[in-house]
Amino acid sequence: MSGHISENKKVIYRNLAMVALPIAVQSLIASSLNLVDNLMVGHLGETELAAVGAGLQIFFVSWILNVGMSAGCSTFVAQFYGAGELDNVKKTTGFAAALCFGIGILFFIFGFFAPGIVMRIFTDIPDIIDLGAVYVRYCAPSFLLGPLSVVFQMALKATQQTKYPMYISVVSFGTNTFLNWILIFGHFGMPAMGVKGAAIATTIARVVELLLSIYFLFIRKNIASGRPAEFFGWPRELMKRILKNSIPTTLNEGLWSLATTMYVAAYARVGITEYAAYQACETIDRLFIMAAFSLGDAALILVGQRLGEKKLDEAYDLAKLILKIATIMGLILGGLLIACAHPILNLFNFTAGGHHDAFLILLVYGVTMSVNVANGVIITGILRSGGDTRFAMLADSLTIWLIGVPLAWIATALLGWPIYIAVALTKLEEMTKLVIGMKRFVSKKWVNNVVSNI
Repeated sequence: MSGHISENKKVIYRNLAMVALPIAVQSLIASSLNLVDNLMVGHLGETELAAVGAGLQIFFVSWILNVGMSAGCSTFVAQFYGAGELDNVKKTTGFAAALCFGIGILFFIFGFFAPGIVMRIFTDIPDIIDLGAVYVRYCAPSFLLGPLSVVFQMALKATQQTKYPMYISVVSFGTNTFLNWILIFGHFGMPAMGVKGAAIATTIARVVELLLSIYFLFIRKNIASGRPAEFFGWPRELMKRILKNSIPTTLNEGLWSLATTMYVAAYARVGITEYAAYQACETIDRLFIMAAFSLGDAALILVGQRLGEKKLDEAYDLAKLILKIATIMGLILGGLLIACAHPILNLFNFTAGGHHDAFLILLVYGVTMSVNVANGVIITGILRSGGDTRFAMLADSLTIWLIGVPLAWIATALLGWPIYIAVALTKLEEMTKLVIGMKRFVSKKWVNNVVSNI
């Protein structure tokens, strides 16, 4: 380890664990929630599973845009925290909340008033469109609730209070799972509402999540808490710099999420069984990979803190260590995913063909997981910690749109290849992105303090 890092290895690993582990648990819970949803809805049939999977895509796009905007703001929160400027931590959080809520209003209008049109973006199968539209409409309030929860939890994470978002996720997970069981299948005297019940359960869980986020940020005393008025009164220079940093991250996440919906559109046209297999595999893959991606959040927080303290060499060495740990973690989790593939897939109500396709997709995900994790840490953690968001956007967006999306459509729509081969081909964009990202990392052009003179 380079002498630039002032703490010894034991202290570094402890700090990394204190920040990353609660994020990993939160990510695991969030991914488990999707898995539970899929398992419960999957018992209704492959059509219902495919419908909810397709319907979730618009919520995924909304969520990822909010994550992109809040990630751009979190660079400033982490660096302000490192510089000891807590007033600016609160003002940045308030500005981020206003921006993300504006995004949520637009999605709510389309999701509530035109869910059928939304569903036709992702599939042309009538049964999936009809069922998915029901799910989208009843989940539409989540478009207004989710953005505020994302921003408030971002502020808690970026000030290294990652245990609070973890607590919130535990309660949200329990609420959603319990209500799913009641409303989907009809227990405690409630009618069995199927897909509609899943949507109502999700909306109620989002209400609980937001109320808890408000409690931790505005009522319970902690580093980031304060009176609502402290989160307003944004200086012009602060807004200008936040927008300059956040617009690329939002575009990055937006273009990436749109690209993933293009994957969905390509795979959903192959057939209901094939798409249901892909949807289940996406959920299972996130169960494994999101825990590793917590290291990306930890990199943004801890490296960003050192950049805010103007310890630039120390920030680089810490980022290098985190990237090494992430790569090793990706290899281990990839092996576990392959080993657990059959037992997990046996939980789903798949046909023999669906199980076969799903296993081969998971095999692809397991083999390439270390590459995905390394890319996630570089793009969403290291580069963003120093405000290098424009390069991160270009590297992430151009590879997926110029390589991944065309290959998915060529393999499915043009050549009619099996879905697992199409998924494997799209991984070429991750390989390309890793080469580009590593070149940028070693150049140190991302090592910047972005909060000076505000």
